[in-house]
Amino acid sequence: MKKIKIGIIGVGNIAQEHIYAYKQNPNVELYAFCDIDPVRLKEMGELHGITRCYQSEREMLDALPELDAVSVCVWNNQHAPCTIMALEAGKHVLCEKPMATSVAEAERMLETARRCNRLLMIGFVCRFGKDCALMEDFIRSDFFGELYYAKATYLRRCGNPGGWFSDKSRSAGGPLIDLGVHVIDLTRFLMGNPRPVSVYGATFQKLFDRPGVKGKFDYGASKGSAENICDVEDLAVALVRYENGAVLEVETSYSLNLKEDRYSQEYFGTKGGVKIDPKLEFYTEVNGYMANVTLANEEQFTDDSNLFVDEIAHYIDCIQNGVPCRAPAEDGLAIMKILEAIYESARTGHEIVL
Repeated sequence: MKKIKIGIIGVGNIAQEHIYAYKQNPNVELYAFCDIDPVRLKEMGELHGITRCYQSEREMLDALPELDAVSVCVWNNQHAPCTIMALEAGKHVLCEKPMATSVAEAERMLETARRCNRLLMIGFVCRFGKDCALMEDFIRSDFFGELYYAKATYLRRCGNPGGWFSDKSRSAGGPLIDLGVHVIDLTRFLMGNPRPVSVYGATFQKLFDRPGVKGKFDYGASKGSAENICDVEDLAVALVRYENGAVLEVETSYSLNLKEDRYSQEYFGTKGGVKIDPKLEFYTEVNGYMANVTLANEEQFTDDSNLFVDEIAHYIDCIQNGVPCRAPAEDGLAIMKILEAIYESARTGHEIVL
């Protein structure tokens, strides 16, 4: 079977994960790099032995008709144009999350993928975690019964990455569209991908990137500019109601006065519940008594060190063997509708009906 020739569009931070994962895959030939930063492009090309390096995605796509597929790892505001250009050039696309910066952009991306008969997969990498697979096993066995409520939390005390992440013109938002997108998607996925019908949300811009605070954490964003812009929200909270009656509560922050960073999901069903933070604790009844249950050898079921390797392996499997995509563009569009509605609800102070 011929190897899939891969191009990377944007070789900044998140692209490192894609590159590593592609290099682990025996069915892949890492073929070309593209980035607007000539210094970074040269460094990455030399580091990984890639000689086909381009500063323009159009130049790369025109020069390499033999390219099979790409990963789009650029600023959020470039997801749509880069993805559409690659699809129209006949390439399959793995686009990093969030799918786009608006529902309208996401709809154009999905329409283009369908028209060009190409795969458009969205980088919902948490779907490929071992904890997700474990949860799916419990759901298949009906351990939880009906899952009707979930809580998704991704809070940082002092975790604004700076660079393009905090520049709304490039990111389209702060922790909600950057961090919250992960837990919103994962909880919806595990609850059966119900259709969102209404959203109430609020955002706050109080602490910014904590200017003047000593000992701030460095999340190492690829700056791309010497200008320091911070015009995104610090904190976002929301309630999402789904068509089947289930409800999701979300809270996510870059800057918040809490004791320590917090990443957790909680799922509540008619037969049982679970908290993942990232360890798992299940809540149910045993022999008529309320019981809290943990797993022996839990580490083997929750190790997420191969998240991107497994995601990329699935992407290649979809291209080569036509297996159903686990993170299709249709789901990316559904999540964009939720994100856009939360921001609109926060702006207007009213519930948004989808």
